[in-house]
Formats: sequence, C-alpha cells, structure tokens
Amino acid sequence: MSNILVGTASWTDKTLIDCGRFYPPGCRSAEARLRHYATRFPMVEVDSSYYGMPTPANAQLWAQRTPADFVFNVKAFRLFTGHQTDPGVLHKDLQEALGPNRPRVLYWRDTPAEIREELWKRFIEALAPLKAAGKLGAVHFQFAPWLLRNREGMAHVRHCAERMPDHLLAVEFRNRSWFEERHADATLAFERELGLVHTVVDSPQGFANCVPCVWAVTNPALAIVRLHGRNAATWNIKGAASASSRFDYWYSREELGAMVPEIRHLAGLARHVHVVFNTNYEDQGQASGRMMQELLA
Repeated sequence: MSNILVGTASWTDKTLIDCGRFYPPGCRSAEARLRHYATRFPMVEVDSSYYGMPTPANAQLWAQRTPADFVFNVKAFRLFTGHQTDPGVLHKDLQEALGPNRPRVLYWRDTPAEIREELWKRFIEALAPLKAAGKLGAVHFQFAPWLLRNREGMAHVRHCAERMPDHLLAVEFRNRSWFEERHADATLAFERELGLVHTVVDSPQGFANCVPCVWAVTNPALAIVRLHGRNAATWNIKGAASASSRFDYWYSREELGAMVPEIRHLAGLARHVHVVFNTNYEDQGQASGRMMQELLA
C-alpha cells in the first residue's frame, strides 16, 4: 500500500555507524549517510531535535539531500514535552537570559515566559525549510512519563497544540494513566478534538511509564506506529550509556507479521501511515524496517 511509509528513528546513531552493516564503506560524511539512507527508506524521524534545538541551516541541508517525496518527522525539543533539560543546550543568548544563577536542570514550568516564547519561535523557524520543501511530516511530541492525564497534563498538551497551529502534531504518551481502561476513549476523543495524530506504541508492558498498543486513527491525515521493542529487562535501565541499551531488541518476522493487518487497516482510515522503528542498537531498526517493508509488500 503506497500510503504506508516505513523508516527509523534517527540515521546517525553511533552503534549503527560502527557496526558497518548499513552504510557502505566510504560512506562517512553526514551528507553521504543521509543520501544513502534515503535510497533505502522513504521517511525518517529526526531524533537530535529532542536533545537540542534544531537549526534552519541543518533543516535546509536535510531538504536538499533527500528525494522530492522524502518525509521527515521531527521530535519536539525535550523542554516542550516536560523533560528535564540541561540549560547548556539552549542558545547562548537564552543561557545568558537565565542569569548567573541558572538552575543545573531546567523544567518547562520553571522556564521564564519570555524564554518559552522565544524557544517556540526558534523551533518553528528551524522547521521552516522542511515545511517549505513539502518534506515535513509530523512534529512528534513524546511527553515525559510524569505527564499525567489530569487537568494540568491536558492543559499542557493543549498549549503545545495551540503554539503550532499550522503544523501536524503527533503525540506519544509515556504514562499509563492516558490509556487506562476508563480513560482510553476519552484520550482518543481529546486527541481528535485538538487534531492530534495518535501514536500506536509497541513497547514492553506492565510498567507505569508505558501505554498499551491502541490501534486508532485520530487525524485523517496521518497515523503513526512507533516500535520501541519489547525488552522489559532494559526498559527502565538506569545509567545506560545511550538509548540504544534501552531499546535493544530484534523483532522477529512473526512479531512484525502480526502487526501487518492492523497497519493495513490504519492505512484505510488515514491518508498516510508512518511505521517508525526506534530499536536503535546497531542496525536493528534498519533490519526490522526492511523486514516490515517486505511483509507489507
């Protein structure tokens, strides 16, 4: 089905590059790697924008280095999604605006209003080259595990939607309160009200910071299936050197095959479906992505 795009979360992970199985010999530059990736997959998720604000210059390069129909989903900056943030990743002038006694860790609720305003402005400006090129898919908001389904949590999600009215926003919750049995329908209705793209999450179960796999479409433009693997032993690992340790998982052909009917059903309800592999140890995501492409074909 031509409206199903398969890709991975990031294309520059260190273990992916070091394993030597995805990029051919001599493919060493940022440009060469993105161009090669785009010959294998039609979309990718930009993960670096979660850790630090993206720049218009980089977005322009991404647009120039990929085919006309290539799609980028971009993760929202971590401060927007309620995660703890090192002030050192902010622009220099914003670091200075925090003053000499800036906190070691910054949270959204503690960020001065004028800095919040400037961060939204700069984030939207950074995405403009992709949007102008017609290559911006969804802006993906992966909210912090402590964002609960309560008045405060829902108000923050609404605020994010209101700040980016001209963009397609996808939401991924990391607290089970959003999809506990009595809240599931209400959460989907909330997403529909705000025009948000629901993210179908495949991950280990039984933890407070994970949600069940809810196959639903809340915006007719897009549905997203995001696969984190099913490694319960590493889901809440502490002190891991990188996210690769947490999402270390090889999907089997049977596991992926079981999802194919559901993905095809989503493709009948939404104009596009993005299947994104976040298993990012070595070439796990790329190998699983190729397998999923074969199964869908």
